[in-house]
Amino acid sequence: MLDICLLGTGGMLPLPERFLTAMLARYNGRKLLIDCGEGTQVTMKMLGWGYKTLDIICFTHYHGDHVTGLPGLLLTLGNAGREEPLTIIGPPGLKRIVDGLTVVCRDITFPLNLIELPYEKNELVVGEFHISALPVPHKVPCFSYAIENKRQPKFVVEKARENQVPQKLWKKLQLGETVEESNKVYTPDMVLGEARKGIKVSYSTDCRPTEELTKFVQGSDLFICEGMYIEDELEQVKKYKHMLSSEAAQIAKKAEVKELWLTHFSPAVPNSKIDVSAICEIFPNTIAGTDRMTTTIGFEE
Repeated sequence: MLDICLLGTGGMLPLPERFLTAMLARYNGRKLLIDCGEGTQVTMKMLGWGYKTLDIICFTHYHGDHVTGLPGLLLTLGNAGREEPLTIIGPPGLKRIVDGLTVVCRDITFPLNLIELPYEKNELVVGEFHISALPVPHKVPCFSYAIENKRQPKFVVEKARENQVPQKLWKKLQLGETVEESNKVYTPDMVLGEARKGIKVSYSTDCRPTEELTKFVQGSDLFICEGMYIEDELEQVKKYKHMLSSEAAQIAKKAEVKELWLTHFSPAVPNSKIDVSAICEIFPNTIAGTDRMTTTIGFEE
């Protein structure tokens, strides 16, 4: 099962009721953070999932409301006695940004593993997480991310016996290894059933809608997307390369995602004024995100 939490749902400026943008994923006890707005370590503390097993931070881009929480979070991890490396992933310019932000926390007790991705579609595996990154149109280089938890096909005893696979090889084949035994090669497909659906969560903010983005988030169990601007501000979103919440809903509909969470709201719109009823007419399973809203996504049988 994959746990997801919107740590912060604000864009541009933090508010008393709304931290800046950040999303936390937890799988098999390990954690991945996307974006780290100001005060992220505070809302993480309020959530109560702990800091110790945070393995990865992914930055979408390097505007202040997405990165300025990094020094405070690193100091919090250091004060907790962390020694394990922390992986930080982002678009071109990552080293320069991290070097600048960490001037005030040079005494952290653990190494930073920086992965600066080329500005193209990327796929990589870090620990428990399969991570994909897609360049999207914003005023600076920006990625949308998808995190996936793959699922092994079921082991089929009957198939293994039918293919005369020695029982001592079953475990290795079940783990995806190819094995040679007595001059014969045994492959995982000789003991495994059909592929099974994994879990996919996509996260996109600070960009204009594109067909590539729609394809990228296709079939997501959860699509988290910015809803910063209201519907009469189309010229504003085009100028600053953001997205209307109705445009996010159109992507969700076309991509056949299961659920849409809107986030990255304008500081001009308090939570009490956020109304997604019109957006639900486009994509019914739409929710306006709030700080520390969580969900657990399980594997389908």
